[in-house]
Amino acid sequence: MNRAEKAALQLQAVSVLRMLKETRTYDELAALTGLPAGDLNRYVNGHVLPGVERAREVVEGVGRDALSDELEARVRFDDEGYVDNSGVVFDQSFLDLIAPVAANALNLERPDVVLTAATDGITLGAAMASYFGARLAYAKKSKETAVEDFIESRQRLASGIELTYYLPQSAIDAGQRVLVVDDLIRSGETQELLVDIAQQANADIAGVFALIAVGDEGVNRARELTDAPVGALSQFE
Repeated sequence: MNRAEKAALQLQAVSVLRMLKETRTYDELAALTGLPAGDLNRYVNGHVLPGVERAREVVEGVGRDALSDELEARVRFDDEGYVDNSGVVFDQSFLDLIAPVAANALNLERPDVVLTAATDGITLGAAMASYFGARLAYAKKSKETAVEDFIESRQRLASGIELTYYLPQSAIDAGQRVLVVDDLIRSGETQELLVDIAQQANADIAGVFALIAVGDEGVNRARELTDAPVGALSQFE
């Protein structure tokens, strides 16, 4: 880990601690993290940065559990099982915290491109792309008027509806590493289409990540598509 990577990890840990401090006293935060309350005060108030090992413990350990709990508190399900995650996907600062936690939890290697589906996946895709210093690309259900060449992936769903996504051909180059992300994975159909688009571009799959998994079907389906890491921050039955 070079100096810039260490500094980035330390700043990410401080951001996670500040988020946790919004709803906790320093004593409660100390009990949660196992760190002294006085040290936490100095970190949160910007007087000093945590050491690299402490920063890693915050980001990879308590950070994941805390962010998962926060995400679950923000998600709503209606009587028919539809998911309202607007409290998450509209909060870019929260998604920016999730990016390093997800990357470390899944042991993701740096991709060249983060690929998602319009529209709800875009804010998460932007957070992941910013964290990795990668390019963001998003597939749409319609073609851009001024673009001539597209990669197209089509699938007929169990309901009989045909789902098609289009991505400008120039968005991914052959041999690039592509991380597929989305806000939600349920059946895995969208993720399969995105993986197919990357494969048609002769790119390598770096991983598949979703904020929320509803059931196991989608995650299991994604794991059948690639040997790369696959996972979600929170799982709902």
